[in-house]
Amino acid sequence: MAVLTKISFPGIGIGEINLNSTAFSIGNVSIAWYALIITFGMILAVSYVIYRAKAIGIKVDDVIDFAIFVIPIGILGARLYYVLMKLEDFNSFGEIFNIRSGGLAIYGGIIAGTLTVIAVCYFKKISFPAFGDCIVPGLILAQSIGRWGNFVNVEAYGSPTRNPLRMCGTSIANELLGKNLINSEQYSEIIAGTLGVHPTFFYESMWNILGFVLINIFYRKKKYDGQFILIIFAWYGLGRLWIEGLRTDSLYLFGSGIRVSQLLAVILFVVCTGLLIYFAIKKPKKEMFYYIKQNKKKDK
Repeated sequence: MAVLTKISFPGIGIGEINLNSTAFSIGNVSIAWYALIITFGMILAVSYVIYRAKAIGIKVDDVIDFAIFVIPIGILGARLYYVLMKLEDFNSFGEIFNIRSGGLAIYGGIIAGTLTVIAVCYFKKISFPAFGDCIVPGLILAQSIGRWGNFVNVEAYGSPTRNPLRMCGTSIANELLGKNLINSEQYSEIIAGTLGVHPTFFYESMWNILGFVLINIFYRKKKYDGQFILIIFAWYGLGRLWIEGLRTDSLYLFGSGIRVSQLLAVILFVVCTGLLIYFAIKKPKKEMFYYIKQNKKKDK
């Protein structure tokens, strides 16, 4: 069902924008902009991986094989992660798998996707650290694009603010008031445009794009396989740590006051940064880029 909303960014001179969550309909089936944007991000990510993987001897068909397994399992992982953190909101088994109703968590997708990549690498006899370095820039590229699906749905925004990037709208004011996150005076200010909310979807999108650009600038300076996996996960963890603290829709750890995404962001950042420092001191030898199965065929 289409959801029509109006938002504005008065601090930077952008007036009301009319947003429709539905891109188009085929019969009785509505196709959401969110789904199209996520799909577009996935296509770009796979295209990027194909481009990078070619340099280490991995064929296009193999990358497609990875995508066939990783994408659906990653989506399933993202959904199950969200469900586990919000069990009280689900009343039937059918609701759990109704992705059209919304509710995906990127960390669940990363965990499930990473385990799947490791398994497929083992099966195909491909170096996971080498191939993982090809994947992770594409991953944050897809995430930066996918966040604009949140923009269309007017979700994943933050707490009230008066900064120039503030996002305003009646639907935002109504939701915050319904959650008792603002008072009636603040409600009126959001409607008037003098108060708004942090567009955290935009912050994360820009943070990830910056990470993607930087990693590609320094891609040829890679010192060992797996280095970019650590850099990207540390970068994402650092960004998500402060961005998540601004959000009003965080998932909490089993009813506690701990934001689960912030907790995982801290773990990612600390572990990956620690390993980067360790390897900088130890100076591991850079592996030969290899594709074992292909090399075996050449040896015969």
